[in-house]
Amino acid sequence: MKIVVCIRQGRSGEMSPFEASAYECALRIPEAEVILLSMGVKSTADYLKSLTRLGAKKAILVSDSKFAGADTLATAYTLSLALNKIKPDYVFCGRQTLEGDTGQTGPMLSEMAGFDLVTEVMGIENTDGKLVCKTRREGVKTAENNTLITFERICNLRLPSLFSKYGEVEVWTADDIGADASLCGLKGSPTRVLETFENKSGKRKCVFLDKSELDSTIRNVLNSNKKERAEDNKSTERLEKVWIVGEKPMEFAKLVSDDIKVIPLSDEETICRMIEEEKPNAVLWATDSESKRIAGRVASRLKLGLCADCTDLKTDGQTLFMYRPALSGKIFAKIKSLTLPAMATVRTEDDSKERMVVSLGWGAVKSIEAVKNFAEKYGADIASSRRIVDQGIMPYDTQVGLTGKIIAPDLYIAVGISGAVQHIVGMQSSGTVIAINPDKKADIFDYADYGFVMTAEELEI
Repeated sequence: MKIVVCIRQGRSGEMSPFEASAYECALRIPEAEVILLSMGVKSTADYLKSLTRLGAKKAILVSDSKFAGADTLATAYTLSLALNKIKPDYVFCGRQTLEGDTGQTGPMLSEMAGFDLVTEVMGIENTDGKLVCKTRREGVKTAENNTLITFERICNLRLPSLFSKYGEVEVWTADDIGADASLCGLKGSPTRVLETFENKSGKRKCVFLDKSELDSTIRNVLNSNKKERAEDNKSTERLEKVWIVGEKPMEFAKLVSDDIKVIPLSDEETICRMIEEEKPNAVLWATDSESKRIAGRVASRLKLGLCADCTDLKTDGQTLFMYRPALSGKIFAKIKSLTLPAMATVRTEDDSKERMVVSLGWGAVKSIEAVKNFAEKYGADIASSRRIVDQGIMPYDTQVGLTGKIIAPDLYIAVGISGAVQHIVGMQSSGTVIAINPDKKADIFDYADYGFVMTAEELEI
């Protein structure tokens, strides 16, 4: 069994934890021939060579000045040509990198390379030459040959043994893979970043209250209606012929258009045909796994730009401007599409809709039972920050944030959470946010409506 693992060296010098999981899962499959594949500058070869010590037979780096400036579509095109040359049985990818954070390259690559697709894999087993995948939302799925699989952050990558040897690294240019220069790099990219700026989204004006008011504040919030997206955030100019796939993106569509059509989420062939026949100006998708999967494959078929995980939209009446976080949420990018329709996935919450969520961070690690009892008192669901999950204290499916899940309950209570941007992007669309932290200067209070300066232990009182 030949498995290609796609990775990208990030700015930190490492791959994302999702890609690390994909590599580790490939190495655990008995007798698999594992090959690493990456696109990057020539110096990436040294990084790939170090990774071969873990067990990959070899690594292939596609590197050429023609590939510079590629968006997800141009990246998928380049990698698909490399896959056509390698001819693997399976392709393993992480759910996303931590640079672009889009989660689009995998679905686009599967379409361009002619592979089937299984996403959000939480576990995998080799059964009689077929890979049986436990997925996050779609149950168990069996992957036949010629399937691309994307992995969640489910395991840690091993360390090299003392006596492990380096594998070879091959560097392929555009000519080596027969690439059309007009489809590579910036030339082949249908999306353009217009500007970037510091991410200040989600910030609120926090009102600090005495801890004696916590119970009444919670009950008042639960008896009120969820906040709606601010009316004054709507664009004055309006865009015509905006489609939304399913009802979830409606709130975003209203920001830029009064001419909105809802189409059902169906297979990519049907949606491609509708787009080609009716020619909308924009198509908006939700961020659930099925929507993102089909959006990526539609974009690949029609060679359209697709902007991922947008948190805001604006228009001048002619162009759709899409805003999304990047670099682990540290910056925001303003993006436009050079193709029509402009397409975007918009940051909608997970399918499970919670009324109230209590989320615990590292500051509450010594009071987990107190936090759980507190949540049970109000019938709330439990969530957590990444560090709690990384330490094995809480399961991965509770993690909220960039490398976890996106939620938007009516009431979100953060207990002992510092307020790192990576966490904020997962809960900033919540209706009301209450922060509980003994440090009044903690960043989490910048993203809360109500603040209580108290410890998690005091929840027992």
